[in-house]
Amino acid sequence: MYTLHIGNKNYSSWSLRPWVLMRTLGIGFAERLVPFGAGADFHAFSPTGKVPCLVDGAITVWDSLAITEYLAERHPGIWPRENAARAWARCAAAEMHSGFATLREICTHNCGLRIRLHDQPAALWADIARFSALWREGLERFGGPFLAGADFTAADAFYAPVAFRAQTYGLALDPVADAYAQRLRDLPAMRDWYAAGLAETWREPGHEEEARRAGTWTEDLRATP
Repeated sequence: MYTLHIGNKNYSSWSLRPWVLMRTLGIGFAERLVPFGAGADFHAFSPTGKVPCLVDGAITVWDSLAITEYLAERHPGIWPRENAARAWARCAAAEMHSGFATLREICTHNCGLRIRLHDQPAALWADIARFSALWREGLERFGGPFLAGADFTAADAFYAPVAFRAQTYGLALDPVADAYAQRLRDLPAMRDWYAAGLAETWREPGHEEEARRAGTWTEDLRATP
């Protein structure tokens, strides 16, 4: 069985991607959660000292996109079967993997908070406009309800953290994008991740400070440390 090493569910958007993909597609794995903070030795299992990291026997696969492609070689459904949809889905996932820097920087991932942003620069709204347009394109072109068609694929998994960011920061999305973000949050695996994130009592100062810099906390729904 695979072992998937992840960080805190409240913080780790990168860990969420392969986790929700494998859970939603029914790919079995053992979860190993290592909280961020002093004493955490991510190098014990990951060459980069980062999460996520997938271990399959003697094989170690790090980086969320590499994990996705490794799984795609072994399991159906990771990418769409149809060529055009598969190509589009790979492009969409790669764009998320390497882009949207302002969204990542300003809207740090924290499932359990509700934050009113201090600043909403044009670059942030350019990122929001871009992923919203991409979502609309996929949903319209391939018929939905997921980005590349009727089935949840890696393309959806890569945008799952954005659905949580939209909730945390109350991002004003157009109706189509807002409905899609809610559709992701309603997935059983996403609900499980969210509930576990709220139940976490760990607090890591660096991630907490990022959230403080982002804006005013209007709610903290997390369990008391």
